[in-house]
Amino acid sequence: MALAEALPETAPRASRKPLIIGLVAALILGLGGFYVVWSGLLFGHSTEEHAADVAPLPDIAFVPVQPLTISLGQGGTERHLRFTAQIEVAGAHAEEVTLLLPRIVDVMNGYLRALDAAELENPAALVRLRAQMLRRIQIVTGDGRVRDLLITEFVLN
Repeated sequence: MALAEALPETAPRASRKPLIIGLVAALILGLGGFYVVWSGLLFGHSTEEHAADVAPLPDIAFVPVQPLTISLGQGGTERHLRFTAQIEVAGAHAEEVTLLLPRIVDVMNGYLRALDAAELENPAALVRLRAQMLRRIQIVTGDGRVRDLLITEFVLN
């Protein structure tokens, strides 16, 4: 009996088969889920279908306006506004709007010079100024020629 007590009992070894099966199943399911989402079977269209939905760009052109430097204020509070813009026009009317550019610059210069510096410091002023100038440009050029006014530089110092 002493011999039986001297030998330690060994526990039966657990099988690794369920662990390996679980890892292989997780790998297969992960790759399958990636493929389903990547190919667009589950959440959307494939890239070929999406590319066909894109509409062509409209026929537009941009006419640059020469930079304007406007002096604001009177007396010792002399400040300056540096203003640069682009006019978005229909492609067929680009030459006509370019021909009218001196008149457009005159209208914009007159409008900006009439403004007070305090009005320009308001953060919401740029949206209002853009709308006012766009309307004045559309009156000068005629309806249907000018689509938008893009302000590229507006620096007040």
